[in-house]
Amino acid sequence: MSNKIKILLAEDDNNLGDLLDSFIQAKGYDVDLARNGKIALEKFNSGNYQFVILDVMMPEMDGFTVAKEIRSIDTKVPILFLTAKTMKEDKLEGFSIGADDYLTKPFSMEELVARIEAILKRINTDDQTINTNYTIGEFSFDPETRMLYLGEEQSKLTTKENHLLKLLAMNKNKMLDRQAALRAIWGDDNYFNGRSMDVYIAKLRKILKADESIEIMNVHGRGFKLIDQSKT
Repeated sequence: MSNKIKILLAEDDNNLGDLLDSFIQAKGYDVDLARNGKIALEKFNSGNYQFVILDVMMPEMDGFTVAKEIRSIDTKVPILFLTAKTMKEDKLEGFSIGADDYLTKPFSMEELVARIEAILKRINTDDQTINTNYTIGEFSFDPETRMLYLGEEQSKLTTKENHLLKLLAMNKNKMLDRQAALRAIWGDDNYFNGRSMDVYIAKLRKILKADESIEIMNVHGRGFKLIDQSKT
């Protein structure tokens, strides 16, 4: 498994996107390029990223909308906006969504990389994100391989089980919004997908019941909470 920090880059300008992709990778990062906001959100929901760069003006889904969806399921991943706009209101909106920084076009690529490094250093992400495993009570969970370990026992999760447990683990001991989780995993928060998610929650509860300190609690009408009462 690579120890490189993985960056999601969303830029609809083909030339600029390719240039940024190549330059950031040359600086030692692993970059995944998305050509519009919808693709960016799909990639984020199915991948493990430690940094997100979003162009504000994009087709399908603009950067602000993508950021709001990301923040509904992940409050910590750093987000940097790229924009051709200089309006104060746009910057304020970006920061109100939860942006860590804002870079106005045109900018130098060296400045972009410097901003990335400054943010990572400030939030101490460098050390935290090399290991993407999660500790859940006595369990060790690796979303990259979809494996859940308990001592000598191991379970291979299905894709949806894996995505759902990852969202719960990322928000451990905090509420995971039901509609946000449905949009992230199923792409739509309709009734039938909701019933499907309830089935997967039940499957995860069955697997996790081997550790009595773990509980997936229903938050009535709002979502779920992965409760970890272990001392670890």
